[in-house]
Amino acid sequence: MGVWHRRSSRTSTGARLRRFRGKRKHQMGRTPTETLMGEAKRISIDSRSKAKKTPALRLTQVNVTDPSKNVTYRAELQDVEKNPANMDYQRRKVITRGTIIKTSKGRARVTSRPGQDGILNAVLI
Repeated sequence: MGVWHRRSSRTSTGARLRRFRGKRKHQMGRTPTETLMGEAKRISIDSRSKAKKTPALRLTQVNVTDPSKNVTYRAELQDVEKNPANMDYQRRKVITRGTIIKTSKGRARVTSRPGQDGILNAVLI
């Protein structure tokens, strides 16, 4: 069964809406890409127009920015400490935006969306 992002078949009061057309390709969704630690692996996905998305399935390195010095370093990803988005993600060590990670430069908060962009950027905390 596919994932679809389209208008609900019910109104705000609960009445049923009449469908006026079938499904469209631009309404199609997909299961979330859950980025983990490990040897770097990315896939290529077609998106709307000519653009392509390259979500990261696994990553080992992270671009860490030090806000006090305004310098960005390439660091090794060591551990996923906390994921405030979902307790299950925290248990499984899934990396999403806002995750607190442990790197070779120190603790950092993820600022990018690795499941969408395929790159892992973070800011030291």
